[in-house]
Amino acid sequence: MGGPMCPPIIIKQGQATIKNKIKTNLFCHFTHYYYLCTRMKEIFVKDSDLRRAAGEGMDEFVNVFFNAIYDAVGGELTAENMAELNTDQLTLWAYHALQEEVMDGGFVQLIHNGYGDFIFLNPFAKVVKDWGLRDLSKMIYEVKKLYRIHKDEIMRECSDDEFMGLFEKMPEFDDFDDEFVENEERWTAQVAEYIDNNIERFAKVQLSE
Repeated sequence: MGGPMCPPIIIKQGQATIKNKIKTNLFCHFTHYYYLCTRMKEIFVKDSDLRRAAGEGMDEFVNVFFNAIYDAVGGELTAENMAELNTDQLTLWAYHALQEEVMDGGFVQLIHNGYGDFIFLNPFAKVVKDWGLRDLSKMIYEVKKLYRIHKDEIMRECSDDEFMGLFEKMPEFDDFDDEFVENEERWTAQVAEYIDNNIERFAKVQLSE
């Protein structure tokens, strides 16, 4: 799928990856910035990169914009630099995290690695519905119910074996994991289409010299 991931991988095991947990308290601010963004950061993409990516596939096209946003904030979201990104840019960051985590280790991994508040307690589901991904939005609202029930157990510190055991203890996530995998290509194509129709909301295009 390409593109930098956040945060960096530190342990690879089976079909799941345990990463440095992000500071979920930062992402409570996403809701605030959904209504008010200030000091917007200028983000640029090169038209040559867009032409190249368009010929390589939807993932590559989307990642041109994600990578530009990622680099612009130094590879890490903080309470301060989130104020410099707009709602669409933050939603793209959230979609990238969702895609990387769930395709690698399902929703259990996504939650264990600290992305639960970012995805489920912010307006991510509402925004992707506005983007046209209505079935993804509906799924996020359904998984949110499981997140509220299981988040404390999933997010607690645990050994590698205990982490892998979470998948057996919580099979109710399996159908949602499968649904995401089955639809990921279509959803990413819809994300790419939305970006293509609203490029100015994500970055400014620089003409190649």
